[in-house]
Amino acid sequence: MSFELETAAHPENLRRVAIEPVSRVEGHGKVTILLDDDNKVHQVRLHIVEFRGFERFIQGRPYWEVPVMVQRLCGICPVSHHLAASKALDMIIGAKLTPTAEKLRRLMHYGQILQSHALHFFHLASPDLLFGFGADMATRNIVGVVAAAPEVAKKGVLLRKYGQEIIRLTAGKRVHGTGSVPGGMNKALTLAERDLLLKDIYQMVAWSREAVAIIRGLFEKNLASYNSFGRFDAACMSLVRADGAMDLYHGGLRARSADGKTLFDHFDYSRYWDVIAEDVKPWSYMKFPFLKSLGPDAGWYRVGPLARVANCDFIPTPLADHERKEFLAYDGGRPAGATLGYHWARMIEMLHAAENIKDLLHDEDIIGTDLMAKGERAERGVGVIEAPRGTLIHHYRVNEDDQVIRANLIVSTTHNNQAMNAAIRQVAMQYLDGHEVTEGLLNHIEVAIRCFDPCLSCATHALGQMPLEVEVADAEGRILDRKYKDARGVCALE
Repeated sequence: MSFELETAAHPENLRRVAIEPVSRVEGHGKVTILLDDDNKVHQVRLHIVEFRGFERFIQGRPYWEVPVMVQRLCGICPVSHHLAASKALDMIIGAKLTPTAEKLRRLMHYGQILQSHALHFFHLASPDLLFGFGADMATRNIVGVVAAAPEVAKKGVLLRKYGQEIIRLTAGKRVHGTGSVPGGMNKALTLAERDLLLKDIYQMVAWSREAVAIIRGLFEKNLASYNSFGRFDAACMSLVRADGAMDLYHGGLRARSADGKTLFDHFDYSRYWDVIAEDVKPWSYMKFPFLKSLGPDAGWYRVGPLARVANCDFIPTPLADHERKEFLAYDGGRPAGATLGYHWARMIEMLHAAENIKDLLHDEDIIGTDLMAKGERAERGVGVIEAPRGTLIHHYRVNEDDQVIRANLIVSTTHNNQAMNAAIRQVAMQYLDGHEVTEGLLNHIEVAIRCFDPCLSCATHALGQMPLEVEVADAEGRILDRKYKDARGVCALE
């Protein structure tokens, strides 16, 4: 895809329109659009304006603190960071997990997938999908959904509640739990807790099937516009199991180019840097990863539900695999390349998570008590997991004093950074170019971003020299001091 809109020739002569903040996403970001006097679009950019330095301030901490610390990156997907860090530190201590420990982690993970996908689809995305992208703001919100479709909203709430209950029972708390530790788990699941979860799981499977039907129905109703909305070609990457199946907890990396060519398959993620590199741009605190074999300009890619459903050979739960086949066959497979296809794929994954939870709850290992393992110590560990939003990489080095001396995180939203920018550029050219700018048209830009379910707070980790301005204000808001660091790393006081 061409990026001729990435830099405007004479931005000083153009009108700037900002969407700030982007709404109904986790974290803080903005979009800037540069238009000329005829409302022709010259530049569109997604800016991540938060700065968080987790990769720095966990340095010097004992490695066993890391799984609890790093999940403070986010209140929406803490389980994903908790588990990715634990997997990396399993490698540090040389642990091969016991069957019960791995299955409890998987149960926690699929509870996270279920609750996160339900939250995004029913609470954040459904107002756009049910009422229309340009509908009245007074209606286009979760309150409007509750009023117009109370049963749909109720099921979304209860699906999320069920996923959160799984997290509570496996991690100890619904948010920022402590259940997963290097080498295994520190909390067993009791028989009573297992039976409590079993009581409602079949209802969760049924509601997940209904959710797939809802998004398919919306595609059938709006086929042409949904398939073309923010459409672009891109490579994709995800974990796959050894047999090519979808596996959201563990596997090897598979990447395919935009034309379907396999770039690498079952690649050992402990050496992810051999196939993935990271770039930076001066206008965002989020990094720009790319596939090394394609280079920084052409090597950007998609991750997340759309990439995973299209990238795997099959889904190892029957209901979700049936829906996957329907999705890939529908309208010649066009939804599998559509930005709005993320929502359909997301609901297929939610169904897959519900089926996995059912199977795990029927596995007697899940109530076992053999929870911990250890082995030969290493100095480096890499943990990779498929978080709700896509592939999540945690990489740590630990010294002989058990202190973390290096950390690198590539989160799902960071992988999707360039893809999100591509989507909003396409939407801007489709709907805004040459038109009078209205709130409804600007919401089309936000709709494109929401398709990726971005977690902007997770994604903001600086690499290299980034501009930064810090202000100190008193209780009345008066600026007492201001310090600025430019892109070269030069600091100045004002």
